[in-house]
Amino acid sequence: MAKAKTAYVCTDCGAEHSKWQGQCVECGVWNTLSAVVLAPSSPAAAVSAGAQRSNYAGHAAGSAKITPLTEVALTTEARTLTGIGELDRVLGGGLVQGSVVLIGGDPGIGKSTLLLQMLGTLGAHLPSVYVTGEESLSQVASRAQRLDLPLAPLQALAETCIERILEQALTTRPRVLVIDSIQTIWTELLTAAPGSVSQVRESAAKLTRFAKETGTSVFLVGHVTKEGGIAGPRVLEHMVDAVLYFEGESGSRFRVLRAFKNRFGAVNELGVFAMSDKGLREVPNPSAIFLSSHAGPTPGSAVMVTREGTRPLLVEVQALVDQSSLGNPRRVTLGLEQNRLAMLLAVLHRHGGVAAYDQDVFVNVVGGIRVQETAADLPVLLAVLSSLRDRPLPEHMITFGEVGLSGEIRPVPNGEERLKEAAHHGFRQAIVPKANAPKKGKVGDMQVIGVERLSEAIDACR
Repeated sequence: MAKAKTAYVCTDCGAEHSKWQGQCVECGVWNTLSAVVLAPSSPAAAVSAGAQRSNYAGHAAGSAKITPLTEVALTTEARTLTGIGELDRVLGGGLVQGSVVLIGGDPGIGKSTLLLQMLGTLGAHLPSVYVTGEESLSQVASRAQRLDLPLAPLQALAETCIERILEQALTTRPRVLVIDSIQTIWTELLTAAPGSVSQVRESAAKLTRFAKETGTSVFLVGHVTKEGGIAGPRVLEHMVDAVLYFEGESGSRFRVLRAFKNRFGAVNELGVFAMSDKGLREVPNPSAIFLSSHAGPTPGSAVMVTREGTRPLLVEVQALVDQSSLGNPRRVTLGLEQNRLAMLLAVLHRHGGVAAYDQDVFVNVVGGIRVQETAADLPVLLAVLSSLRDRPLPEHMITFGEVGLSGEIRPVPNGEERLKEAAHHGFRQAIVPKANAPKKGKVGDMQVIGVERLSEAIDACR
């Protein structure tokens, strides 16, 4: 038997190296090189794998040819609704035939529960198989029973060898295949341990090829590292069609499913769930969970309208400004970019006449959501100003807008939709960029104040 060849692959960028070294020369990250066996462990395994590939339905023989795009028939992808509205929203409108979706998240956050609930609604009219590599079949059955799911349409397979999984899939022809989890799957072609870089990459490649050639929708559950990213090679995220992350505050029953990559829909789309004793339940009004219920006006609190994918959301931004005893006052943010807060405080000093250079500033977005757009600039500054002066902002007021370095208030996309969402939730006043304000100055019963400079926004809050 020929000696197996070994290469060293960076788990961060996927670059290959002929020998191990401390730092990847491509991306510059340290301690990310892992050994990958390039040659098959036995000729028989290689022959078996080749025979299995030839049995895939729809396997096209012959060589490919170059085709002008004008001759390609443009058809809309046929989508299948999963029966879970929030999951359909994040996927871009439902399941796409032949798609591969990777779902990551902290242990126990609800990845397996969500996928089992999805198969419970799909199994009645769409053949599906749940492959478990971490639990026994009795554990899966007891979980389904606890979730009040119908057991008859649910089919499960307890297996970790990818060749045996694909053999069973070719026999049963499922339309949806769930792999829980990809880190437990191994292939006979390699001698590395399950969960290693080479095993995860090769197993995912086989599943992706199977999905594309048979039209089966495949869901992969991925473990996460202590930094919060998907464990295994970074190339895994490039191989799949969509990458979804489950997020949630520890101790909170609310879960947020966010799309970070989606070839068939919008990225940063958001789905909100609540964990109950019967599994995950959809939250019909997500804005309500991101707004704190205060008995009255509270200093340091501002409500903004952010946009996640195609959905406008109302979130509360809280700020706490306190006298600092340190030489370098602290700037702490949760849910926002910390460097941007330092820049905004400099703008507030230069163009608003309010100094916070000797104050500790803490900013938090309620509900654990991360706001990544510049529309949060104006709400953050108004919340900081409210806490510094110990004076609450006007009641039932919302605000959004980007703040430039010269003190101007820049417009943000989809301003009209944001204002309609705020008016729908009963807000009566809005301070927004002048370019986002309607000409008549009102949206329903809500008065809209358009401002062009930061000083104008500060004066409008008095």
